[in-house]
Amino acid sequence: MRSAVTVGSLALAAVLLSGSLVPAHAQPSPSASPSASATAKAERTPEPTATMTEVPPGVAVRTVRYGRHVRQRMDVWYREDGLARPGVFVIHGGWWNSGDKRGMASIVRAYVEQGYTVFNLNYRLSQDAPWPAQRYDTLSAIQTARRYAKLFGFDRNRYAIIGFSAGGHLAAAAGTYRNGQPGLKAVVGVSPVISPMTAFVDGDEGGTAAQQRLRRAAVALAGNCLPTRLRCEKVWRSMEVPWHAGPGDAPMLTLHSQDEFVPPYHSRLLKEQLNKAGVPMTVRVLPGSAHSTALYRQPGVAEGIQAWLAARLGPLPSAGL
Repeated sequence: MRSAVTVGSLALAAVLLSGSLVPAHAQPSPSASPSASATAKAERTPEPTATMTEVPPGVAVRTVRYGRHVRQRMDVWYREDGLARPGVFVIHGGWWNSGDKRGMASIVRAYVEQGYTVFNLNYRLSQDAPWPAQRYDTLSAIQTARRYAKLFGFDRNRYAIIGFSAGGHLAAAAGTYRNGQPGLKAVVGVSPVISPMTAFVDGDEGGTAAQQRLRRAAVALAGNCLPTRLRCEKVWRSMEVPWHAGPGDAPMLTLHSQDEFVPPYHSRLLKEQLNKAGVPMTVRVLPGSAHSTALYRQPGVAEGIQAWLAARLGPLPSAGL
């Protein structure tokens, strides 16, 4: 029974999240560089294809490096009108081991057309470098964007992150890192894997094929370190987003389908911790089993997310739209 498995995930997570563990503020700094061996392995990843889609009139697209690895790139969609616009950072999914920013192009375009400056991220995959490289990349991309905000017509003090599936995990992990991120006003996750520990437990022999695949992907993200081993405790604790929730975090919105393989329970774990810290979080559950971008494209979903973001990012410049 899946309910029994879910209860089991709570028990296993409780062991990892016990009071004997180091608090969130004691986690390593995102400025820590990856190891030489991880970097060498990462170079085997083929260079991603550039985003190919119709660009709206008056909009420029520039691919920007925020690190040395071939996947440490982001496409910046911006207007060259000198106006500072709120930013939206988009993070693709793909089990942490696949996917590319070019798959987000139509979603990115919609936010650009609304008047935002949009940053469409690639990041190192789990075969390139284990966790926390992916969180490091997300934070580095944001830091780079804020550093060159004037160049891209970006209001560095008003931005949001939206992530899909594994990308939703990265969005939430960045949003809960340390005491919150300067300028971050909102985080959205669409089918976010909030709790890799829950994914590990739900993906045992009683899980669906997709849940078992997600379990394997979570183990790979942890550097093939099983959570049942004492030496692996630190990395699994670091991956577990609810552990890092704190009062400085931005408001969050997450969406799940009722019957998808990343169940709403993931987000409810985080909601409980954020609410305890005084941070609002909304979890929306829709019927069906659509996951990630398929869920986003359900009628009314994108529009609801866009309205929620608009309420938190504030007014847009009127000129040049």
